[in-house]
Amino acid sequence: MQPYLNDEHERLVRRVRGFAQEAIVPVAGRLDRESRFPWDNVKTMAEMGLLGVPIPTEYGGLGLDSLSYLLVVQELAKHDASHAITVSAHTTLGTTPILRFGSPEQRDRYVPRLAKGEVLGGFGLTEPGAGSDASGSRTRAVRDGDGWRLDGSKIFITHAGVGEVFTVTAVTERDEGSRGITSFIVTKPTVYPEEVERVGMGRLDDLGYTPGVRAGKKEDKMGWRASDTRELLLEDAFVPDDHRVGARGKGFVNFMKTLDSGRIGIAALSLGLAEGAVEAALEYTNQRKQFGRKIFDFQPVQFRLAELATEIQAAKHLTYHAAWLMEKERPFTKEAAMAKLFASELCMKATTQAVQLMGGVGYTDEYAVERMFRDAKVCEIGEGTSEIQKIVIGRHLVKEAFGST
Repeated sequence: MQPYLNDEHERLVRRVRGFAQEAIVPVAGRLDRESRFPWDNVKTMAEMGLLGVPIPTEYGGLGLDSLSYLLVVQELAKHDASHAITVSAHTTLGTTPILRFGSPEQRDRYVPRLAKGEVLGGFGLTEPGAGSDASGSRTRAVRDGDGWRLDGSKIFITHAGVGEVFTVTAVTERDEGSRGITSFIVTKPTVYPEEVERVGMGRLDDLGYTPGVRAGKKEDKMGWRASDTRELLLEDAFVPDDHRVGARGKGFVNFMKTLDSGRIGIAALSLGLAEGAVEAALEYTNQRKQFGRKIFDFQPVQFRLAELATEIQAAKHLTYHAAWLMEKERPFTKEAAMAKLFASELCMKATTQAVQLMGGVGYTDEYAVERMFRDAKVCEIGEGTSEIQKIVIGRHLVKEAFGST
């Protein structure tokens, strides 16, 4: 995929593919059925450095470029989206806000532990009354001596149960809208102490926990079932002022910047899902016969797969270009939204078509496309719905054409 990929990228993809085929493929279906977090594979991914791919080496990461990280997410998603979102949410949402906006002390304290995968992290923005309208946050942070007391809840939080380090938003200035939102680091114990003891990762005892922070009930989701999603509850949670991330009132702005990066991550995950579904359909249609011919030999089948392959190639260009802009520290908000919009809707289309091409067996758990179909839908919702992406793109079009929004 020139001019984007080099030999190092290709070697990384082959390494991740080998791990996925050996360790993920045999267990992905069972983990999905049981809605069970893949602790053993997460431990292995941490040992491989996959939980800190783009994090600088001085903070315990691999120090690779943004595209390397996205290729890891893409390759994992070809085999199982739950593993891919675990890496994506931990890296983009759990680690990079502290790396980008935290103080030197916060970076030194948390980032190496996160990058090495010693503990899992997350990001708390969405609330019961603040979904697409993220500026409508109702979680409050009230000044109390040398710290803050946080009250509220965050919903649909990836790693809220398994993770221990979170950056969350709260309103510090009630009458200033999005300019009155500040972000804070909070910590909590994992809800799986036996599992973290067994695998030897996932605890943060020596850093202490924030009183009043706890995980809520685990969500029973249609897809991404091996990924941990819960409510994160903040009940009179006291955090010292040195847990504030960035300047007071800059939480919303900084989280929007984080979401720009996260949208490229979801684009990569969506791209991997689409590729995995098309590869499965291509293999099946070249083996299965009807009316004395391979299904692939029927022209309508070839046309469907050809169209999907073309759109996958287009999604790669959109996603890799957005990653290139991000790596070069150029504006990429519009490009990230375009990549996320196109790739997420493509993965829904590709998985639907794969199920259709494979017929009855595609609708059963005998083949992975059934799981891929369920995993695909949330890609059009998470990190901003398709409708939100169109609003973002539209505003940038107006700004570029007329110099205003």
